[in-house]
Amino acid sequence: MGLVLTLWGCAGSPPSQFFTLSGIDAPGITPVARTDYAILVGPATLPESVDRPQLVLRLSENRVRIVEEARWAEPLAGAIQGVIAQDLAQLLSSRRVMAYPQSPEGFDYQVFLEVLRFDGALNDAATLEVAWTLRPANGGDPRFGRTLVRERVDGDGYEALVAAHSRALRAVSTEIAAAIRARG
Repeated sequence: MGLVLTLWGCAGSPPSQFFTLSGIDAPGITPVARTDYAILVGPATLPESVDRPQLVLRLSENRVRIVEEARWAEPLAGAIQGVIAQDLAQLLSSRRVMAYPQSPEGFDYQVFLEVLRFDGALNDAATLEVAWTLRPANGGDPRFGRTLVRERVDGDGYEALVAAHSRALRAVSTEIAAAIRARG
């Protein structure tokens, strides 16, 4: 009897869906001429409330929902580092942008990321707040920035929400790229 109940319970669970963040090819953005910037992105830290395999939805200011059937295909911190590295490589037209955990030796800059907020609401918006530090390898003064983005969700469901998170990360990458260009 116990086996029948166990099998019945499993049959009623919706199948898991797995999601990844992605770098965005933004139409109308012309990268600068090929550069030799060598940049290491990461490490990234996340709030414990979202540093988990499941997607976390914001229901209200004080309430979230952990969605068991919608999961990240990889650890979220690594995915964020990878997307920002991919975006920076495109924005700066550099082949020498990598995501942590590479050794920082041989890089011109290291970008440290502290994700302060990574919220999403279905059929509404993705909100991302990142404090970032651009540290030159030569020991110069670091540059600090803080980017807050609210990106509208275009469509229904988890995939549309994840796409909005990816676009929000593109905005963070754009600000970091501008700081790198300004340092020359």
